[in-house]
Amino acid sequence: MPETILVVDDDPDIARFVEVNLRSAGYDVAVAGDGEEALDKAQHIRPDLVLLDVMMPRIDGFEVAQRLRRNPQTANTSIIMLTAKALSADKVTGLQSGADDYIIKPFDPIELLARVKGTLRRAKEMRNLSPLTGLPGNIRIQEEIERQVREGNEFAVLYCDLDNFKTYNDQKGFLRGDRLIQVTARIIQDAVVEGAGSEGFVGHVGGDDFVAVVATARAEAVARRVCERFDEARTEFYEPDDLEKGFVRMEDRKGVLQDIPLVAISVGVATSSKRRFAHYGEAVAVATEMKSFAKREPGSSYAIDRRNE
Repeated sequence: MPETILVVDDDPDIARFVEVNLRSAGYDVAVAGDGEEALDKAQHIRPDLVLLDVMMPRIDGFEVAQRLRRNPQTANTSIIMLTAKALSADKVTGLQSGADDYIIKPFDPIELLARVKGTLRRAKEMRNLSPLTGLPGNIRIQEEIERQVREGNEFAVLYCDLDNFKTYNDQKGFLRGDRLIQVTARIIQDAVVEGAGSEGFVGHVGGDDFVAVVATARAEAVARRVCERFDEARTEFYEPDDLEKGFVRMEDRKGVLQDIPLVAISVGVATSSKRRFAHYGEAVAVATEMKSFAKREPGSSYAIDRRNE
């Protein structure tokens, strides 16, 4: 589905010029001739991006940008200001009003499309980030694994999951639970960077589940490092007597006391060195299966699929 762009300019010739170039690039385009019309159309069509002229009658572009940002229905819409002024003060005012970028008139179609594509790409990436960890979410995880499959790379998928996290969350509270998730994200990121460099990828599936993608040769070292680092960091999240016992005592739903092991991390590893994956789902399914094997071991552990196809 093509992205929708609202072009706002009181000069019909400029508006038409921008509209034609954007349509030729495959975007859906709507046009508004002034600020009031822009606000009405934006609320109705919910555009992905607004190209907004600064100098307009009735309501100028700065005011329109501020109103778009204050309206929950358009608060996350990307905004690029079109300005005839190259003064830094005008650029600052535009950015303070909520604009993501600005283009100085006159501009050529190549610059226009580059700015539009860049702004929409950044917005898409931000929408796909986990608000808790700042890591890419499911859409980016799928795109990364599909890219590896498409390019025929030798790669490994590491599916990381916390054991006994619900018990920890129930006993210690959501704030400490969220903090544990954030620390886990950092541990996995650091392990991937140290083991795989800039070629590695880490995503947050949601909750206490994470996915990393690295070169096959690096997979075991990264998985081992994740488990070791997690166990080291765990001491920050329990009282000394919990650590000494190695478990916490909690009542189940029937009121029966149970000894629950401390939170740990399990990592399932699927690699393309033993089998070729046809698509994203196959790789994730194998990694999830191996994670189940890792969970059978006490404490933090990893399991690698070493089966031939």
